[in-house]
Amino acid sequence: MGKAVIFDMDGVICHTNPFHSKAFRIFFEKRSLFPTEEEFAQHMYGKSNSYILSHFLGRKIEGEELLILEDEKESLFRDIYQHHVSPISGFLEFFMDLKKAGFLTGVATSAPFANLELIGGKLDLFPHIESILASEHVIKHKPDPEVYLKSADNLGVSPAHCVVFEDSFSGVTAAKNAGMKVVGVLSSHKKEELPLCDFYIEDFRQVGVQKVLSFFNK
Repeated sequence: MGKAVIFDMDGVICHTNPFHSKAFRIFFEKRSLFPTEEEFAQHMYGKSNSYILSHFLGRKIEGEELLILEDEKESLFRDIYQHHVSPISGFLEFFMDLKKAGFLTGVATSAPFANLELIGGKLDLFPHIESILASEHVIKHKPDPEVYLKSADNLGVSPAHCVVFEDSFSGVTAAKNAGMKVVGVLSSHKKEELPLCDFYIEDFRQVGVQKVLSFFNK
């Protein structure tokens, strides 16, 4: 049975949250709304666009309107972020070590595929990833486990043989609900703000292939 490592994207592969904040600020300023950093921390990081937009605009945003507003905000994000794409310290080295050790890999993000295309393209990840899932590929978003169960299915690996790297409460919950081991990446949250993980890292210099293998011996 193969073993797999699945990565969330925002806050895990790249520290994109400051740039999402910037894009949302511009988006909301156009509508005379000025959320604080505290409000963003509580209601933006790790949340779906439908939740974020509904929360800050004060009404249910869904269907066609959600698609239009989401597209506006994510286009702003890509315009800003395309000049800043850089992975969290140690990510690329760790990723290539996993490939050399024979691990299957996947990306499972709540972001739109166009964002994944930008980041995956700039970092040249696509030739090395066996499963790529973005928000368009699932019906239920994190904390529902759908994106992780679907990733395991794509990889042909049982959830028990998957280790997930996540940085948000909803993401960690989704991975745990899928029955997978979880490493909490503390890029946006403190340890106490996440559900219990199997291990925690500040960046990828603090983890290696041996550590990942140790999760399967428990």
